[in-house]
Amino acid sequence: MGNKEIKEKSGRREWYKLDLSAIVYPTLQRRDFSSVYRLSVVLKEEIQPEVLQKALDMTLPRFPTYKAAIRKGLFWRYLEPNDRPGPFVQEDVKNPCQPMYFKANNRYLIRVYYFRNRIALEAHHSLGDGTGGMCVLQTLTAIYLRLLGHGEIGNGGFVLDIGESPKEEELEDAYMKYANAKVCPPRLQEKAYRVRGTAEPFYTLNIIDGIMSVSEVMAVAKKYHATITEYLNAVLLQALLTKQLKESRIRLRPVKIAMPVNLRRFFPTGTLRNFITMIYPGVDPRLGEYTFEEIVEQVHNYMRYYINEKLLRGDITTNAATQRNPLIRVVPLFLKDLVVKTFYTKVQDRNSSAGLTNMGAMKVPEGMKPYIDRFDIYMGQPFSRRTNCAIISYEDVLTVNFASSIIEADVERYFFRRLVQDGIHVKIESNRERVED
Repeated sequence: MGNKEIKEKSGRREWYKLDLSAIVYPTLQRRDFSSVYRLSVVLKEEIQPEVLQKALDMTLPRFPTYKAAIRKGLFWRYLEPNDRPGPFVQEDVKNPCQPMYFKANNRYLIRVYYFRNRIALEAHHSLGDGTGGMCVLQTLTAIYLRLLGHGEIGNGGFVLDIGESPKEEELEDAYMKYANAKVCPPRLQEKAYRVRGTAEPFYTLNIIDGIMSVSEVMAVAKKYHATITEYLNAVLLQALLTKQLKESRIRLRPVKIAMPVNLRRFFPTGTLRNFITMIYPGVDPRLGEYTFEEIVEQVHNYMRYYINEKLLRGDITTNAATQRNPLIRVVPLFLKDLVVKTFYTKVQDRNSSAGLTNMGAMKVPEGMKPYIDRFDIYMGQPFSRRTNCAIISYEDVLTVNFASSIIEADVERYFFRRLVQDGIHVKIESNRERVED
């Protein structure tokens, strides 16, 4: 099976080999964990589930790598077309991003929920990253609003034309296209500080949302000579540092954040599959005490150094090296799974103290604007006991969405306290019974 999709010569069915990132996610699958993320849009009127189902049935065929099931071969996993009934829209649940089993839900790896005026899409990371998922969600929302007769809503941006066939580049593994640096830079990382927390019961995901003004956050970030992403990274790093120091540990460790970078900003592609890589901004408390201003400066300088086309291309090339190795290609899948899972558990997952992603400012077609209040994004259940933070904005509404599988909310509390100290007004929402001040 090659890197490109395999086409059955006798018909139109197509198979897609998992992209370079997607290969990892099925190996991490456990009874109590799946690599599932959630995107949602909050509208200004209550959702009509029957119309939403009709919109989903119309939308999903436009996205063949989302209307798919995952299959396992001798050497690789792959996606195949899924023509089974579904997926079916469901009323939302208290604990989102629940494990997604490959043989359940008629083998679909997406879920669509509704609650009051919210539409939520959950997707397994094997299908694609947040950019691909947002295309599905916004296209679904546009079709839903059109079915309700709401004005002239055009295509553009994340809203694709469901009447056209998928473009070839939407389905490509863009990693392999750009993994062409002449050197594979090493990535030696020291073990990072890990939050100590009490595990929640199975299926429990604690959500804490902070809703604030984009203009307020931007003004504060500018005061520190930073972007919004740099500023919020620094706030989270300071929260993690505070948490570690209050634990009175004998041995301090570096505090680092795992932050995905959208590679589409640097390498032209229209892929709707995964196309991200990770960077790890952080500080090391063993070197001395850091003021908040110093943390911001450290993050700012790190971002300036690492987020550029040259270093990112090297990172992609390093990731692709093992995939291209002819010996590894013929190793049976169960051995590949064992090696990848061991590496992720013992090395990769220990490289960071928390996760943070910024989806950025959402744009929608002009005709959709009157019907939308805000967007939300959740990185989903963490692989280990920690918290994940996701940021997204629309117009002047910025939401910071925390998701964790531990009882303690110290990191989130320190995070939002810092924002308030800096003069940012924050509205808190949560699925917890009570969130401490």
